[in-house]
Amino acid sequence: MSGKPSKLTGFLLVIIGASCWGIGGAVSQRLFQEHDVSVDWLVTVRLLTAGILLLVIQSLLKDRSQVGAVWKNRHTAVPLIIFGLLGMLAVQYTYMASINYGNAAVATLLQYLAPVMIIFYLLMRRLTVLNGKDIITVALALTGCFFLLTNGSLSALAVPPPAIIWGVLSGAALAFYTLYAIPLLRGFDSLVIVGWAMVIGGAALSFVHPPWAVNLTAFTGEMYVYLIFVVIFGTMLAFWFYIESLQSLKPQETSLLGSLEPLSAVFTVVLWLGEPFGGFQWFGTACIIAMTFLLAFEKKAASAPAESKAL
Repeated sequence: MSGKPSKLTGFLLVIIGASCWGIGGAVSQRLFQEHDVSVDWLVTVRLLTAGILLLVIQSLLKDRSQVGAVWKNRHTAVPLIIFGLLGMLAVQYTYMASINYGNAAVATLLQYLAPVMIIFYLLMRRLTVLNGKDIITVALALTGCFFLLTNGSLSALAVPPPAIIWGVLSGAALAFYTLYAIPLLRGFDSLVIVGWAMVIGGAALSFVHPPWAVNLTAFTGEMYVYLIFVVIFGTMLAFWFYIESLQSLKPQETSLLGSLEPLSAVFTVVLWLGEPFGGFQWFGTACIIAMTFLLAFEKKAASAPAESKAL
């Protein structure tokens, strides 16, 4: 894409990108739970393929020199490796593991606890003070999680405990990912940072589950379609479209429309996969979505954290 897209194009890009993210989680769930695809293998393939494609896009359509320049200074190379392992790989793996043990809707919504975790981190570091908006944000997140995970019952959880644990860890990983990426994104295009982070994370996980260590002959045509959707549409295109939308939209607008990700995940899981979703869980979902709307209108919204979104 060359030149600055129109505002209408920007809206379409972020809507498509956010929707692909959410739907990609549901498609991954189907691969895990109905086709016995390994979480380790899918995350490895997803990161390596999408990361390489993003770097190719950067080389062809943007500043090619940045692809190699990020490695020429240890002050950027070392943080990039840390970001790739503790940020990108951690976010992707915990998110997928939560989907594997539960479902994409709950995993996506639990990941949206990241802003609340960031608030608590900044408070502990005394980098901010608690205000009324923060209190409402935390209250919405905690209320939403309670109803999402219990469906209003205090006697039993509506979601398997492993899915909850991995989902909360995914939120924590996303909080680290968002904060740690800011200095890197100030010096380089987001496609460069996220592309290399995906390659680093995928390469590291290759030692656990090499991408070639799979019986592809056992894959059906349906599985190949799902795999292509997860890697291309649910990862590479989703992130690229989201970033491109920032050229014509305000960060607040992009963040607001980005809330379509959990909505698309919930509706895809319920309508396509037929997962049961209780009335109180819908209420919990509404609370978490309301929290994202509240954050989207934050006056101090910064473009760097918005640009670091890549699920």
